[in-house]
Amino acid sequence: MFTSMAGIFVSSFVIALSGALMPGPLLTATISESSQRGFAAGPLMIAGHALLELFLVIILLLGLAPFFQLPVVFVVCALAGSAILFWMAFGMLRNVPKLSLSSAAGQGRLSHPVLSGIIMSVSNPYWIIWWATIGIGYILYSWQFGVWGVIFFFTGHILADLAWYSSVAAAVASGRRFLTDRLYRGLIAVCGVFLVVFAGYFAYAGFDKLKSIIS
Repeated sequence: MFTSMAGIFVSSFVIALSGALMPGPLLTATISESSQRGFAAGPLMIAGHALLELFLVIILLLGLAPFFQLPVVFVVCALAGSAILFWMAFGMLRNVPKLSLSSAAGQGRLSHPVLSGIIMSVSNPYWIIWWATIGIGYILYSWQFGVWGVIFFFTGHILADLAWYSSVAAAVASGRRFLTDRLYRGLIAVCGVFLVVFAGYFAYAGFDKLKSIIS
């Protein structure tokens, strides 16, 4: 039993880490938040991410996996996520010319990192699809060992996210002392551009899926 639990934990950690290493809206937002708030932004964003994933795990266990696998759900999530990311990117890029390190902390408080973690996660349609396919498969496998199996799976998954994003936040925060206003504006601008790219990709994927549904 212990060997099985350890196997669930380790494999969940490795699979989640491989996904976390891929660039995405959450990584971009973590870099942006960490440049303003420091190291704490990373763990706080993952706290929001974890709360959302815990909610999703519960509803998947209740039998809603088939609903999230519907093509129309992907279309709605992709287009809504695209709109959210475009809106956030617009706000970031609009404020770039007037950003300064001295006012960064005050501006950062406009959106709490925990809330940002939730928004950045739910705005990514592939995050929902991953949980409705790979995630639900792993949950059902873990469920063979009861509640503790799911707990070991979820713990391994979240710790992988926490390890990676905390490392990113630490790296960005440690470099804050070397940031000038110009570099800071450049960093935020790059983050905003990446959000535009992700938003455009999600919009394309959503409309492409919608076209296949209609035809």
